[in-house]
Amino acid sequence: MDRYERILTLHRILKSARYPVPFARLKDELACSRATLYRDVAFLRDALGAPIESGGGEETTFHYAADEAERFELPGLWLTSEELAALLALNELLVRSDPGVLAGALAPFRARIERLLSDHSSGRALPVERIRVLASGSRKLDQAAFRGVASALLNRQRLKFRYRARSTDSQTERTVSPQRLAHYRDNWYLDAWDHSRDALRSFALDRIRDPQPVDEPALDRDTAELDAHLASSYGIFSGAPKAWATIRFSEHAARWVADEHWHSQQQGARLPDGRYELKLPYSNSRELLMDVLKYGPDAEVVAPVSLREEMKILLQLALGAYQNAP
Repeated sequence: MDRYERILTLHRILKSARYPVPFARLKDELACSRATLYRDVAFLRDALGAPIESGGGEETTFHYAADEAERFELPGLWLTSEELAALLALNELLVRSDPGVLAGALAPFRARIERLLSDHSSGRALPVERIRVLASGSRKLDQAAFRGVASALLNRQRLKFRYRARSTDSQTERTVSPQRLAHYRDNWYLDAWDHSRDALRSFALDRIRDPQPVDEPALDRDTAELDAHLASSYGIFSGAPKAWATIRFSEHAARWVADEHWHSQQQGARLPDGRYELKLPYSNSRELLMDVLKYGPDAEVVAPVSLREEMKILLQLALGAYQNAP
């Protein structure tokens, strides 16, 4: 344990203690020598202004003055090595997972994190190359549009914008009450109450153009209502579940699928022959079938019949593309 962490641990022990803490306990907790502990106590009291008081008797004790203990906190930002490691990982995740949207806004914050990490490591090079973040399937996002949507959301204002749906490629004008931002599979979505449709909708931020705040307060919807409509079915598509899908995976694929999270209400069970059966609710079959397809012959849609037939059609169309030479 280095000095930085010993000071923080010493402060936390004295801050939380209800009675004077024996010297021997502090020495054991900090895993240091007698002389080192006295130096740390002196630094915490004299340099950092901690209200430390000592007691005599058979054994020396230390405690914070009762009338000042609640008010005193260490100046600046003090973190353990584990907390700093987590902060470093978070920093790299923000920078590498979606640099186009958040990097500009977070640049000052990132600089402060890096200075803090450098100070704690005594100027040694930070092992950022030990953290690997891979983004998959992320789409290009307009930073101005992201900031406009986020601003309206935080300020609880209505928002109007042009939206080009990916499924139809048609453009419409929308006025919405933003409810929350969602980051799903390396892309951003806006959950909102659509006043033109009088319903909850999810909008892909990369399809939003020219967002403008409306001088009218946003209509707030209850969190339970948002979850029931936007999170009750599989994937990003909204709506109440229309049916439950049953999918069976081979014994080989079961090693992975059994540990995967597909939906908050999923039901999974190992079958006697080693296969794995997964059941989950869905509203729109498109995304679910695409995810099942990636398992190829190791996955079989069992029910409902309509979903199974839809999968058969997709497989036949895919096979048809390979009937002739390219």
